[in-house]
Amino acid sequence: MHNILDLTKTQPFVSRAINAENPHGKPGQAAMTPSILGPSRKGSPALRNIAPGTTVTLADISGSGEISHIWFTLDERTTDADCFVLRDLVLRMYWDDETEPSVECPIGDFFCCGFGRATTITSIPVVSLPTRGLNSYWPMPFRSHARITVENQHPNPIPDLFYQIDYRLYDEPLAENTTMFHAQWRRQNPTQPAEDYVILDGVHGSGHYAGTYLALTTLERHWWGEGEVKFYIDEDTNYPTICSTGTEDYFGGAWSFARQQDGHTEEQTFSTSYLGYPYYSRHDELIHNNYHNDDIPPQRGLYRWHIPDPIVFRTNLKVTLQQIGSAYRGAFERSDDVATVAYWYQQEPHSAFPSLDAAEQRWPR
Repeated sequence: MHNILDLTKTQPFVSRAINAENPHGKPGQAAMTPSILGPSRKGSPALRNIAPGTTVTLADISGSGEISHIWFTLDERTTDADCFVLRDLVLRMYWDDETEPSVECPIGDFFCCGFGRATTITSIPVVSLPTRGLNSYWPMPFRSHARITVENQHPNPIPDLFYQIDYRLYDEPLAENTTMFHAQWRRQNPTQPAEDYVILDGVHGSGHYAGTYLALTTLERHWWGEGEVKFYIDEDTNYPTICSTGTEDYFGGAWSFARQQDGHTEEQTFSTSYLGYPYYSRHDELIHNNYHNDDIPPQRGLYRWHIPDPIVFRTNLKVTLQQIGSAYRGAFERSDDVATVAYWYQQEPHSAFPSLDAAEQRWPR
């Protein structure tokens, strides 16, 4: 099984990088684009004016290797009305000869920036820094080929897309039991009371679950985080092998993330190596209202990385989240607007993903 913490392969490799200054990652061919400043003087730092409906190929790599770092930056809006660029651009990744992507996700959510809005995250595999410096350190191995694309489903052209993909090419083939990186976005708007939201299903084969990002828009009153995250592993049917004791517990917090401030109680955000609650919309309420002149339901972004504690499966995996809240009379079934990204590694082939919602159906409330 591929170790997602293995950053020092013993087999020999060469280092390569792809960006707009070297779109094919060729040795000795970076910084060749003509510049008004002269040869090799910052000629092409970005892709320009990506038209609506266009899919651009960012990386097309041949050989045996591993992507070790991906960086993006772009504006999150093209006009005040067209403000969901991070939900409108779709990131896809294909390993070897597959025609169905192993990664399909709105570009913002992949980097734990849901709701079409960037936030600051400082974790081990995902880092988002001011302003919209989007970084992934998930190891992404491939045996013979890797292809990464971005599709513009935004109403307008994307003026600039800055990117860099750092990778290594190995002198020898990867082991046959190497597991490949996968990520899948889902949304249910709204969820149905007493029916668990499905984070991931239809996974067949062997591998390990590596993490969850949750973009939750609460639609009902009172505390929202009593629902358990369940892992149905291999032959599990009615009951899972692993479940959390509550939603905030799964994401590493406790007691409603509550703290006392200025005489009232509010939720406290945080970002750590393996888990975090980096985004709460009410902390940015003035910014939101200045941008949009409206009110929004409370929105929360949370992540949990199963890196020290991977969820290993041998034949099947399903992951779900209960929608359960708590009020003065105890626990109750809720209905909210839930979106997630599941991250996992498995041996190929993988099952086809559910169809991705159209761009307008991905927009946040």
